[in-house]
Amino acid sequence: MSQSDVRLRGIQKSYGKVHVIHGVDLDIEPGEFTVFVGPSGCGKTTLLRMIAGLEEISGGTLTIGGESVNDLPPSDRGVAMVFQSYALYPHKTVFDNMAFALKIAKVPKEEIAKRVNAAAEILQLGEYLQRLPKALSGGQRQRVAIGRAIVRNPKVFLFDEPLSNLDAALRTKMRVELATLHRSLGATMIYVTHDQVEAMTLADKIVVLNKGRVEQVGRPLDLYNKPASLFVAGFIGSPQMNFITGDFAAQRGATTVGLRPENLRVQAGGPLQGTLRHSEKLGNETFAYVNAGAMGEITARMEGTLPLEPGNTIELAFAPEHLYRFNADGKSI
Repeated sequence: MSQSDVRLRGIQKSYGKVHVIHGVDLDIEPGEFTVFVGPSGCGKTTLLRMIAGLEEISGGTLTIGGESVNDLPPSDRGVAMVFQSYALYPHKTVFDNMAFALKIAKVPKEEIAKRVNAAAEILQLGEYLQRLPKALSGGQRQRVAIGRAIVRNPKVFLFDEPLSNLDAALRTKMRVELATLHRSLGATMIYVTHDQVEAMTLADKIVVLNKGRVEQVGRPLDLYNKPASLFVAGFIGSPQMNFITGDFAAQRGATTVGLRPENLRVQAGGPLQGTLRHSEKLGNETFAYVNAGAMGEITARMEGTLPLEPGNTIELAFAPEHLYRFNADGKSI
């Protein structure tokens, strides 16, 4: 499988007077699994489509494998895209769906069979090659869509929220399969999602986007442990980080302080006090939602065996190293 780097320099996108991507600079290394993540409307899919050639670039330079591709059509960029929709031909078998682009490109039959069978083996689709899509599960259909990309031997794989149509259990299984696929192919992959769990579990590098700008780039645990801003701190981590302002923050030299739910513990005399409004008992853990008065609602992630009832008074403590501080501009201190 070929590998290529992808370089974005000052990439912009405008629709008339509306600017949606504001001068993005980014380096994606050969063989790297890079995830674009952010809320709806942040520009992640638009950026991916610009790399694919499905959206025109309004400004800046995009190179793939060292070659400028700004003016190249999608078919000449050496990329293969897997969409949220499987977009399989319902009347064609799995084999014919995977082989379709190669047939259009007039690849010899023997080579087509070799590539499709190799991809089917990687994706554990060998026994389904003669089935129609209607006879497959959602996860199997998504694997066919991925196989259709693999057979083209692209320089770069592009994924646009490929797991969002699957149920929770199947999404977890497919995350493992995608990670395994990346290790076996060693290919350059760019993946778009709004799900930070997918980003954390799949990425070599995460690109957090906010209103068409890059908020932070880094390895998953670097973004988790050292968020550069309030936005990143609130987006990476589940449940979301607690943010506290007012005197509690000012006494700690910040406009806002952040505490992750998993870093809070029940402790008599703890600096955070409130009334338990609701608890979600999941067995191995419990999420406690505490009304802390002027400090707002605080979420704590606790052991599943703690006896908690609505109306209980809760006192919470934390280790100083787990406190995040942010200034008035929302930047990390």
